Order: sequence, then structure tokens, then C-alpha cells
Amino acid sequence: MPKDSGIGAASKRREDFRFLTGRGKYTDDVALQGQLYAVMVRSEVAHGKIKKIDTKAISEMSGVRAVFTGEDFSDVGGNPAGWLINSRDGTPMREPKRPVLAHGKVRHVGDAYAAVVAETLQQAKDAAERLAESAVIEELPAIIDMAGAISDSENRVHDEIDDNLCFDWGWIEDNREVVDKALASSPHVTTLQLVNNRLVPNAMEPRSSIGEYDPGTGEYKLTTTSQNPHLTRLLICAFVLGIPEHKLTVVAPDVGGGFGSKIYHYGEEALVLAAARKLGRPVRWTADRSESFLSDAHGRDHLTTIEVGSTMDGEILAIRTSTLANVGAYLSNFSTVTPTFLHGTLMAGPYKVPHVYVNLKAVFTNTAPVDAYRGAGRPEATYSLERAIDKLSRELNLDPIEVRKKNLLTPDQFPYTSPVGLIYDIGNYQNTLDKAIELADLKNFEDRAKKSKSNGKLRGLGLSTWIEACGIAPSNLVGQLGARVGLYDAATVRVSATGTIQVMTGAHSHGQGHETAFAQLVASKLGVAEDAVEIVHGDTSKIPFGMGSYGSRSLAVCGSAMDRAVDKIIEKGKKIAAHMLEADEIDINFENGSFTVKGTDKSKSFGEVAFSAYVPHNYPLETLEPGLEETAFYDPNNFTYPAGAYLCEVEVDPDTGKVTICSFTCADDFGNVINPMIVDGQVHGGVAQGIGQALTEQTVYNQEGQLLTASYMDYTMPRADDLPFLKVDHSCQTPCTHNPLGVKGCGEAGAIGSPPAVVNAVVDALNRGGHAVTHIDMPLSPHRVWQAMQG
Repeated sequence: MPKDSGIGAASKRREDFRFLTGRGKYTDDVALQGQLYAVMVRSEVAHGKIKKIDTKAISEMSGVRAVFTGEDFSDVGGNPAGWLINSRDGTPMREPKRPVLAHGKVRHVGDAYAAVVAETLQQAKDAAERLAESAVIEELPAIIDMAGAISDSENRVHDEIDDNLCFDWGWIEDNREVVDKALASSPHVTTLQLVNNRLVPNAMEPRSSIGEYDPGTGEYKLTTTSQNPHLTRLLICAFVLGIPEHKLTVVAPDVGGGFGSKIYHYGEEALVLAAARKLGRPVRWTADRSESFLSDAHGRDHLTTIEVGSTMDGEILAIRTSTLANVGAYLSNFSTVTPTFLHGTLMAGPYKVPHVYVNLKAVFTNTAPVDAYRGAGRPEATYSLERAIDKLSRELNLDPIEVRKKNLLTPDQFPYTSPVGLIYDIGNYQNTLDKAIELADLKNFEDRAKKSKSNGKLRGLGLSTWIEACGIAPSNLVGQLGARVGLYDAATVRVSATGTIQVMTGAHSHGQGHETAFAQLVASKLGVAEDAVEIVHGDTSKIPFGMGSYGSRSLAVCGSAMDRAVDKIIEKGKKIAAHMLEADEIDINFENGSFTVKGTDKSKSFGEVAFSAYVPHNYPLETLEPGLEETAFYDPNNFTYPAGAYLCEVEVDPDTGKVTICSFTCADDFGNVINPMIVDGQVHGGVAQGIGQALTEQTVYNQEGQLLTASYMDYTMPRADDLPFLKVDHSCQTPCTHNPLGVKGCGEAGAIGSPPAVVNAVVDALNRGGHAVTHIDMPLSPHRVWQAMQG
């Protein structure tokens, strides 16, 4: 029978009541007395020299209080990349400054080079429009194509570096010759070139920021749409504006989705703080949807050639990949790690591959910056590998399911050190594959295919067996790999005199259900009601220093810190209870919310002990301080490794090329599960985004650098009728061996495993229909599929 509370229960999300009834409070809902409005002036050309900006005439317009240009920020720092990546020859990556406002040059359509602050939003918009009309920008050739960018010695995105290459990375470089020899001697080599299409994150809530400054105290406050308020504060203080860290509070209230795009610090956040200080009034900025398309960090955008060497019966011997990764016009905070260590280290997948080598060139272009988007490097690796294995199977006339079974790691091989340096602690990949096959009713697939054929449709089956590294990340390891920050997290558990509990966490919730799942965790351990636990997040003045929510780390890292803090609460509670019960601490047992003397019926409730901690009339004051509040930090020993198998069935209309997804089955191993309903929702959302990438979404720039897909008129988001009902299972649990909760993370899985499953299914359908199609690049629009059928 399903549990109704605590760990493992499908508790309804407590935060949903305020969201569904319009009581959520987002950044743009914050209204401050005397607030001013900022509007950014953005470049209409992809590449150009700023020759003239007439600020004087604009400053005299009605309601305008200030005009800012890049010149105003020329003496402050730039927004840095969070990871320093070296090229294969050991040379450091090129890291040109990313200014608050473009100075000297604009480098992509949407690059902000000025900002107008006025009394009303309309006045600010009118003045910004006038400024854009009068600005003189000398247009330069746009650098859009990645291969062309590398070979172009005359046109450079950043004049201060001698080409458009950020770095040329190899992993693991010592493996290179071994892999070359293994491929040269392989009985069969499959080669596939593929595109991982650029995507716009499209969170429901656009970015928004409000800056405040108190001249009496010198304190700043930034309210902003952030997945990571402490990182935003750190970057602004240490790298950009130089504000003393204790003088800046960053608050991220309710945030309407992020998918990675709100991890990073953006120039608008620094702008509103600087403007608030100069003008002595709060300054607010909110993007409209067009700005989001132009200026939010995009995702993906890889061009990869993958080679897989194998025996004639499908045993994989070696893998080599060569990738061009677009980083756009500027380096964003995670843009250098996403295509390298979050991508290259997963290129062995869940398979026992002896040899792997990954080469990746990161390229500057005159396009919006590219950074982590749900899955962040793991979807790109999985897509390349799973498409190549399907192609290999077809070339060798082998069953793609059997090829995977032949190569999957087996439970007796764990812990397993992969050829690209990761240590998988535990898993049972055969189990998840078998579960997916069972749930998808594969034994009756051929009957369904015949029925589709009788209806004039082509039916296909696609499989993806995937693994990811998440729970980011061990600080010592990532420090060696170039990270500029540690990736631990922290939690404070504060018990009041009446037994209610506040939990302050470095994680930030923007759709994940933290207020529910974290409360379940704490309440279950302390034996109290879930509604007695309040989760506090998003305010740097209240929460301990933490690194936010991304990389499926919230429960594995932040939750583990929470677990440790609760353990400290229980240990102190035992000391208090021992004194109250006149027993030795070693004889006190805590279970179901009661401290009991072992072997007796003498006990004190958790509430009684909490009250004694704050009203210490009968309390061991000689050895123990009053109060019941503990903080714990958790720095993981390893990544966590969720894994799964996804099966997709599609029908293709041979007359139009339209793809219909008939069924989609997910069998995942997430380790222990705190709230299965929330986990189901995370998988549903991830699969929806993965299907969007596979079938409908694509960001397109023309050769002049104009974004052709800059609105929902041209950028096709998946709709409800594009998606089937999903079969989701997470019963195949192998609990993580190195964190106290045994959890692995579930937020990105759906977006990782689904794109190759969909594309594999479509290619299978076409081949079953007599069309010798080896590959179609995403998105698989009806036009592309129809073209492939025509050869």
C-alpha cells in the first residue's frame, strides 16, 4: 500500500497551492516605492563597431533619469567563466572580458550596449528606441559558421585574441594514440556526423532584476530570477562591481523555471545595482519574450563526428569523437565545462568500452552565448553515442537491443572506472532495459507495426540506454579540473521552542518541489508532521553559503547536507534527553519522534526536548549550550550516476513526413526516491523537452547573424498533442553508495534519454518502409523527414 507521508510517499506539492491560486511572488511582482524602470538598448547587428551613442539628447527626454553605456563600466571587471579549461597542448583557454554593457564593439544581435532608466516603463522604452535610432554602429562581417570561424584569420569576434578558438581540448590526451590504433585495427568502424541543435531555454518566467541601494549603510539588495543566488552574489562582488560581499544581499523569490538559463550572472543584474546607487532609487528591469530569445544563454549547438570501432558481432572496441562546440559571443559561467567535462567524460555511456578519446574545439561566433541547458553536456554525449550504436547495428544487420545488451556493464563490474576517468559506483543497466522492454510490451510490437502499415503509416521502434554524472560535484576533483568555486552545499536546521522547524538551504527551487521533498526528508527523520517543517531558500541573508540548484544536485548534495544537520540535531537532542531522563547518553535511542532510554518505557518527545533547549530549567548547562540549531556542509566524494532505458514508438506518415509518437516508456534508476510523484513529474517534463528538441525546436541564425527564430511564430515549442501518455518506472533502484540518502538525482534524465530514442525510432520506421535512411538531423520536422524519404 502506498505510503501517505515521509520518505517514499507521493505527497502533494505544498507549494502548488500558491502557484495555482495566483499567490506566488515572482521578481516582477515586487513593487517598491519610488522605483524606476530600466530598458536595455540592444544591438540590431551581429557584429559592429560602436562609433557614436548620443546620450545627451536622450537624457533630456521626458521622465529619463539616466543613460548608461559601456563607457560607464569600462573600469569594472567582467563576468567570468566558472571553469578554466586548457587546450591539448597545455595553453590556457582564451577568456575575453564579458562587460556589463558592450564597449567598443557589439558581438551578437541582442548584445546590450546601453540602458535607459526612466520614471515609467513606457518613457524608458521610448527613450531606448530613440537612442537605438541615433546610435551609429559600423557593421562588420558576422562570424556564424563554426568551421568558418576557426579558419577565418581576418574577422574576429574578439579583437584581442588572434583567432576565434577558445580552446582545443582533448580527453584523455594520453588515450589518443591507443584509440587511433584500436580504431585502425577494428573489424568494423561506424562513422556518423551529427548536429545537436541549438535551443532556447524558454522558461515560463522571463528574467527580471531589481536593484536597491541604501546610502546610509552602503548596502545593496538585488532581487532577481536566479537558480543560484549565492553564486550571483559572489560573481558580482568578486569579479564585476567589487562590492564587499557582506554589503550585497541577493534574493531569488519564486522563480518560474530555469532549465539552466538562470544559473548564470547576467549584465542586467549589475546594471540595476549600479543604477540604483547612482540614482538613489530602486531600479527594475524585466525582459520581454523577444529579449529572452535574443539574450538568454542558449543551449546545445554541437557539430560532432563520432567513430565507433567494433567486432562484427557488435562488441564495441573503441570510440573517438571530434566536436565543434559553439560558445557564442561571450563565455557564460558554465559554458566551458558543459561541452568538456560534462560531455566528454560521458562518452563511454553505460558500456564496457575499452578505449575512448574525445576532442572538442570551443568556438566564438557572433551569436548569443551558449551554456548549460537541461542535461548540460550529458544529452549531447548520449545523443552521439546512441545514434552511432543504432547505425552500427544497422550496418552489421544486428538487433540494436542485443548490441546494447552485449556491451552494457554488468553489476559485478562495479565500482567501474571508465576509460574517460569517471568511477561509476553502482548500477544494474540490464535490469532497467528489461523493465523498459516489459513495460513497452515489445513482444507485440510487430503486430502494432502491421496494423500501422494497414493504415498507411510506417511504425518504428527506438531505444536509448543512457547514464549521466550528476550530484555536482566533489570540490577537490572539480578544482583540479579547472573550477573556480567549490561545489559543496550547506543546510541549517533551526528548531523552535515549540518544536516547529525551519530549514535554510543553499538549494533553490524553481519548479522542483523542494518545499515538499525536503520537508518529507526532515520530518521523516525527526518523526514530526511535514507541515511542522518550513523550507527557506533563495535569500543570501538567511541561508548558508550554497551553490544552488542545477545538475540534479539538490537532493544528492543539498539534501545530504540537510541530513547531516538533522543528525546533529538528534545527537544534541540525545544529550538533552539523557540529562532530563537521568540516563547515560549512550543509552538514549531516538525513533519516531521520541527519545527513549533503551530497555525502558522512559521517554521524552522531540517537542519536550526542543522546549528544554530554549527553557533550560532542567538542562546540562555545564556541558551544553542552550538552543537547538545546527548547520552542516556536504561535499560529495563522487558524482552520482542515474541511468535508464527509454523506448519510443512512432508512426510516420509517408505522404507528409509527419511524425506521431505513439508511446514512450521510461525505466530509470534514480537510487532511493523521496517523493515518487515529484520524480514522475520531473521525468515527464524532461521527456517533453527532449521530444521538443528531437521534433520541433531549432534556433536559426542567418549568415548576417540575424536570429530567424526569435519568437513563438518561428520557434516551435512542443505542444500537448505532440506528446503521448508516458509510461514511467523507477522501481529498478540501486541506491548510491556514497551519500547518506542513497539518492542519485532525476531532474535531467528525461531530456538526456529521449532525443536519441525518438530519432532512432523515426529512422527505424523509414527503413522498415523501404527507405535506406541512415540519419536525419534534429529537429525531425515533417519537411526533413519527407526529404529523407525522397533520398
